[in-house]
Amino acid sequence: MRRLGCPGLRTRVVRWLRDAARPFTFRPFAMRLLAVRPFAVRTLRGRLALLALVTSALWIAVLTVAFNLALEKRLHEETDGTLRTRAEAVAATVDARPDGRLAVHEPARDTALDSGVWIFEGGRVRDRPAGAPTALGEHAAQLVGRGEVFQDVEVEGPGPGAVRLYAYPVAATAGRGQAGTVVTSVGLDPYRSTADIALVGSVTLAVLLLGTIYLLTHLVVRRALRPVASMSAQATRWSEVGAAERFGAAGRPAELAAFAASLDGLLDRLAAVLRHEQQQAAELSHELRTPLARITAETEWLTSRPRSAAERAASHEAIASAAATMQQICASLLSEARTRGAAVPGRCHFPDLAHQLAGRIAADHPGAPAVTVAGDAAAVGVPAAVVERILMPLLDNARRYAGNTIGLMCTVRPGAVVLHVTDDGPGVPPEFADALFEPGRRACPEDGHDGAGLGLALARRLARAAGGDIVLDGAGPGARFAVTLPAG
Repeated sequence: MRRLGCPGLRTRVVRWLRDAARPFTFRPFAMRLLAVRPFAVRTLRGRLALLALVTSALWIAVLTVAFNLALEKRLHEETDGTLRTRAEAVAATVDARPDGRLAVHEPARDTALDSGVWIFEGGRVRDRPAGAPTALGEHAAQLVGRGEVFQDVEVEGPGPGAVRLYAYPVAATAGRGQAGTVVTSVGLDPYRSTADIALVGSVTLAVLLLGTIYLLTHLVVRRALRPVASMSAQATRWSEVGAAERFGAAGRPAELAAFAASLDGLLDRLAAVLRHEQQQAAELSHELRTPLARITAETEWLTSRPRSAAERAASHEAIASAAATMQQICASLLSEARTRGAAVPGRCHFPDLAHQLAGRIAADHPGAPAVTVAGDAAAVGVPAAVVERILMPLLDNARRYAGNTIGLMCTVRPGAVVLHVTDDGPGVPPEFADALFEPGRRACPEDGHDGAGLGLALARRLARAAGGDIVLDGAGPGARFAVTLPAG
């Protein structure tokens, strides 16, 4: 059973889509579409709008084809229902006689039923529609004796054009087979015109809908990305003046809040690296100033006039000591620079790091007092290697001067973590407290310790470079240092 007309709507839709897609397959077409370089596609909003357009085009194309196919099916069913109803109504006016002939009853002569209806008695025409083309009658005669059947035909010349025929058999009396045939016809041009108008309308609507989707998507995405553009402009201004402002997550959507937090973390790390680079030259010049001045003074003293052997030996020893101090300063600063530059991005956790440091001190110094770890668990926003280099000079001093106990305790403050290093030793002399963190200064140079007095100074510089500080916390028995670091 064929669909509407010759060819049907489905055939025309498929043919139209095939002709439109003939120069390319879909995948190369999509690749070419996404590879287009207009100004909009170079932006993120343009790419998102184009992606939405391609996705919408696929769905709208599917819906358009489905709508037209459903409309074709509905028109087909309506056409067949009209033909069948008319044929049954005409067949009700026809009686088969016992002699095999047909009796046609037309008491009211319904012109609506007679229009486009043929009544065949066997192969002979009993009734035909007035003005029907001869060619159409010949097509109707070909359906006689074939039972119930539909057929679409094209009539040449003036006339209805495409026509659908339906043959309805009239049974003979006493089950003797088929006594006659009623053939009804209906022109398909109005149905095909409706289908064509629907096809053109749906395609036009789809194109308008796609254009609207693209424009709206472009506007919505541009509005949604406006805060990102604002953040980018702010970052550009801050980078030009080296400002310390940060974006912050307050009042932002969840996605942008996470993005702002990531940018703030990145800016913090970049600021720390920048501070390190700015301080490195100053630290080198500051730390090397004293031993260089001593070497210069000793050299001038030696060359100013002849010296005795003892004086020369003492001067040479002073120069060697100053050179050794310079060597130790350079090694410490370079080691600190490598550690800080390689590990600025990162974080660590208390008390995990504290237990590691306590175990290392116990392993390296078996007779030293044990380190007691206490306090709150917290995430420190500084890499473990940097925190270790900050705490180790404090723990070494505590181990050196402690009597029985060394403590490492953590307290959490808003946005910061405070690590307290304590011992029960003699503590820091009051007269030396102000010079405690100066490079090269030692409270008791005669204590047998061979350090250069740089540990606490470097620890404070590391803490400050990481956004924190080290202070001598309070007085009393023993020493108590407070190390403040950013929370992680």
